[in-house]
Parts: sequence; C-alpha cells; structure tokens
Amino acid sequence: MDVFARMESEVRGYCRGWPTVFTTAQGSHITDENGRTYLDFFAGAGTLNYGHNNPKLKQRLLDYLAGDNIVHSLDMYTAAKRDFLVRFEETVLGPRGLDYKVQFPGPAGNHSVEAALKLARKYTGRETVVSFTNAFHGMTLGALAVTGNSMKRTGAGVPLGHGVAMPYDNYLDGRTPDFLLFDTMLDDSGSGLDKPAAVIVETVQGEGGINVATAEWLRGLADLCRRHDMLLIVDDVQMGCGRTGSFFSFEEAGITPDIVCLSKSLSGYGLPFAVTLFRRGLDVWEPGEHNGTFRGFNPAFVTAAGALEEYWADGALEQQTRAKGELVERGLNEIALLNAGAVDSVRGRGLAWGLVMNDPELAPRVCAEAFQRGLLMETSGPEGEVVKLLPPLTTSEADLSRGLEIIAESVGAARPAVTV
Repeated sequence: MDVFARMESEVRGYCRGWPTVFTTAQGSHITDENGRTYLDFFAGAGTLNYGHNNPKLKQRLLDYLAGDNIVHSLDMYTAAKRDFLVRFEETVLGPRGLDYKVQFPGPAGNHSVEAALKLARKYTGRETVVSFTNAFHGMTLGALAVTGNSMKRTGAGVPLGHGVAMPYDNYLDGRTPDFLLFDTMLDDSGSGLDKPAAVIVETVQGEGGINVATAEWLRGLADLCRRHDMLLIVDDVQMGCGRTGSFFSFEEAGITPDIVCLSKSLSGYGLPFAVTLFRRGLDVWEPGEHNGTFRGFNPAFVTAAGALEEYWADGALEQQTRAKGELVERGLNEIALLNAGAVDSVRGRGLAWGLVMNDPELAPRVCAEAFQRGLLMETSGPEGEVVKLLPPLTTSEADLSRGLEIIAESVGAARPAVTV
C-alpha cells in the first residue's frame, strides 16, 4: 500500500480506519485483495441504500453502456433524463402530492445545497441563512457556512459569512421551549439578526451524531418559517431515498419544504447524482445562471430510474426498513444495557442509528475492534463520540443480527482500554 502514502494527500480519512485494499463488493459485503470479506454498515456514507453492485440495477447500466447511449450531456435533453423525470414524477412526487420543479445542479450533495442556498437568496433578496448546531451540509464554502463542525469550517481558510446557527431539537436538553431564542430574535428589531432568506435543516443529523428531530419540532420549524416568511430547506442528502423508512425523511412530520436537497443514494448504484427540488413559484433562475459540467450524468439517470421502479412502486421497502430498524434498535439497546458504564444512549430512525459512548475516545476503538472482526462502521458527532450505523436498506435480518453481535463483542473488547 506504499503508493497511497507516497502519492495521495494527507487529507484521506476513511482508509486510515480500514487499512486494507478493497477489490470487490456485493450487497452488504465488501472484499479486500486478501480475500477477506467485511460486513458493510457504512454503505458509502449512505450512498449505497440498495447495496453494492445491486444486480437489478447493474444489468440496466451494462445494457445502457453496451448500446453506445449518451453518457455525458450537460443539460441537453436525453432519453435517459426523460425516463428518470417521468419515473420520479410518477413514483415519488405524484403520490406524495409534491409539485416540485427539478434542478440538476451537479453530481454531489454539496452541489445541491449550494444551488438551494443561491436560489433562496435570489428569490427573497436576502442574504442570511439559518442553520442548526451540529449541522453538516457539505465542504464547499456556501455549505460550510451553514455547517457546525469547527474543524471543517476552519479548513475553509476564509471567513464564512451570511449564516447563523440556532439550537437543534433538544440541544439544550429541554431547558427552554422550542424556538424561543429564534422566534424572539426574529421579532426583535434590536436582536442583530437580519431577516433570513431561509432555514436549512437535516431531519436526522448524520455527521452531527445521529441527532433525531421529532416530528413535532419539525412542524414547529415549518410553522416558524411560514410566520416569518422564510424558505424552509430540508437537506435530505444522507437521510433521503428511504434511509429513515419513507422516501423523504420529512414525510413522517407531515411538512412540505420549499426546497429539498437529494444526492447520495439517489442514483441507486453509487454513481454521482444530485438534484435540488423546489416549489414551482421559486423557479426564478435565468437560463445558465447556475450550471455545471457534470449535471447530466446519464448512467445515473438510468440506475436511478431503475431503483425507483424496483423499490418504490409499492410500500414494501419502507415497511421492511422500519422493521429492520426496530431490530437494530432492540439490539443496540441490549448492548447499551450490558455496557451501561460505557454507553450513554441509543438514537436513530429507520436504518440510521448511533451508539453514543460516554467517552469520545471509546467510539473509534469500538470501530477499530469491529474492523478486526469484519465489520465496517464509522464514528460521528462533534467529538466523534457516536458509533454510527448506516447499513444498506437491503441488508438481510441475518446480517443485521450478525453485525449487532460484532458490535457487542467490539464494545466489550474496547472498554478496558478506556474505562479501567
């Protein structure tokens, strides 16, 4: 592996926790060049909701490429784009009563967020965007300005302006009513808070530590935005496409955001793909005012349309995800009970879960022990104190149970190094 250390930047991250060379993958498993297979509870940071090399989607992709069909097209009209848009309207938007326009801003989640921020500012004529404590929205400058992590913000190298952070749900442990500070500052002309263009929120903060906003809190936020004429942006990059059960993570709260950001598992196959969705009345873009070379990646249109057809034509995947989520929750609660001195709490929704450790140094030790036992997981949270689980939604119950067994073993093995 010398070539990686010699040639690749020190900025590399995940490979440091998983020091092996991976070669093949299928479903919920990934294999290295030594032939060892690992159970994957990482899923490309939520990009592989339907697993690695999903055979139902792979054949569509192979057929498309074999036919010399269009691969790169910027924003030209293509048959693949049309098929995706038709399928997305029929399968996702229509049944949910969502009349959104679709923008293809570029291939990654941060592109979707940047487009959302620019559009909100253009439409309202205001500059400030409110985000929340422990938020993560991407690594480009606009997205970093509404991200909470100080290490990532410092990496920008320039001041990050036009953003204001407010407390996320339960950030103050219930000591103050929801939105008391936010609402008061909006009503007070002397607060120093310029009237915001928008509020951007994750319904479940993945990188922030699997912090789950309640449906009641999300409804309160939507109401606050309406009362103060602010646009509501939901960043569903990691928690969308079924991660919490429903296709959009905000459905459970019964709210309709003005703008929605989607990426990661949208292609269904791990291909770069992002969209920004918004109410029709917000479409004030001039032609070409926001563009990008790779905003029309046709292979991703093909696999995305396939994923919608295969997994979202009925409610089966949603029901399965919720049932599997309950299995994981029970297993993690048992681990927490057996390791009460090490584990603080369990939190999550659907198939996004976090095991919160009392000592931040314990979480990476647990993940390291899990790697040695053949399980891939990452940490999250402001101090890396959360062991984070994002298995593919297609993971079998047997594999979920095996993964939970490995986690239990890993917590037990990691504890003495920190707690004794």
